[in-house]
Amino acid sequence: MKKVLASITNLTTAFLITVAFISCNQKQPKIAEDKTATNIKSELIVYVNSDSLLNNYEYFKTIKDKFQTKSKKAQSDLTSKGTAFQREVAAYQQSAATLSAEQRATTEERLARKQQELQTFNQNAGNALANEEAAENEKLYNKVSDFLKKHAKNKGYKLVLTYSKANPTVLFADESLDVTKEVVAGLNDEFKKEKK
Repeated sequence: MKKVLASITNLTTAFLITVAFISCNQKQPKIAEDKTATNIKSELIVYVNSDSLLNNYEYFKTIKDKFQTKSKKAQSDLTSKGTAFQREVAAYQQSAATLSAEQRATTEERLARKQQELQTFNQNAGNALANEEAAENEKLYNKVSDFLKKHAKNKGYKLVLTYSKANPTVLFADESLDVTKEVVAGLNDEFKKEKK
């Protein structure tokens, strides 16, 4: 369960890295004649700080909270089932000496089945969370990707990169190229409209 919760952040970070090279094919914006070639290029390439995006995008916060709640519930269910199983094992161990060989064999088979059921429950719960997480990450990717395509087209950007301290594919970028705040604001506006 802890792996599933930890993978939420890892998968989302990986997802945002894939957004790094979204390129938009549209006409170049009109640029005043007095700008240099360097300024022209820098205005067509921008970046989004994925750490800030994740911390401030309301949709991501919502799905992160949802998965944390589900993971805690699954962990709680597993813990309570495990505790009950351990009590049964302890009770069996205390009374094993007084049981007949047939009763011991029957009880041991029943406990082995319960242990297998517990392992299956744990595996199924983890798989269900992982599958749901993958579907939500795809939705997240599509939301960010679709928004960035529209935003880049409206602003005349040709390339949108991503930056993250945890996974620095961009080692340096001038802060004037950072469009994270406007992207987060736009994504949050769209999310508010979807919720209505």
